[in-house]
Amino acid sequence: MIELLLTLGTALWLGILTSISPCPLTTNIAAISFIGRGLGSSRKVFASGLLYTAGRVITYVLLGSAVVTSVLSIPDLSMFLQQYMNKLLGPILILVGMFLLELITLKSRGWGVASSLQRRAESTGVWGALLLGIIFSLSFCPVSAALFFGSLIPLAVKAESGLALPAIYGIGTGFPVFVFAIAIAFSAKSLGKLFNRLTQIEFWARRITGVVFILAGMYYCLRFIFRLW
Repeated sequence: MIELLLTLGTALWLGILTSISPCPLTTNIAAISFIGRGLGSSRKVFASGLLYTAGRVITYVLLGSAVVTSVLSIPDLSMFLQQYMNKLLGPILILVGMFLLELITLKSRGWGVASSLQRRAESTGVWGALLLGIIFSLSFCPVSAALFFGSLIPLAVKAESGLALPAIYGIGTGFPVFVFAIAIAFSAKSLGKLFNRLTQIEFWARRITGVVFILAGMYYCLRFIFRLW
């Protein structure tokens, strides 16, 4: 039970960390500005926040389940991962941790979002938030790709969970935007304070997570690769 809760909590935290990382944060700001247009109606603001989060959840569930199911449906690959997954997790966690600590950097602008699709989403009213959530969730950059493909997918494969963990990850990526939607609905001043606080939290959260990932990776390496105990 404790292991299950830890796994679910890790998936949620990875999603939240993804959403407040510098690259994804820019797309979330765009989503917030879209949601903010419904300032005159609190119901529209809440609906937009929920639909945006739903769009991200749908995308990550489809993508995550497709990858996990494909991996587990190949007998030889599935048996290989079941036998060596603990050994692979060590180096993977160390590499992701190094990405989070910016010890490894890749110059990339991400896949970006087509401006025509964004304008189309913005012209569809409240339901455009759902489309924005889907579009923005596919805008991977090095950090978000490392967190999703390098951390969540191995975790989902190990737990044989192609639906629950990607769904929780998706909720995590949309949760900060929904929090901002609430702030927009009640006070623009609260929005500014919340954004500044979130930026400060991201700086330390990413580095603490990076250190934890590296330490966990070293543990997996020492135990399952070098078999020191």
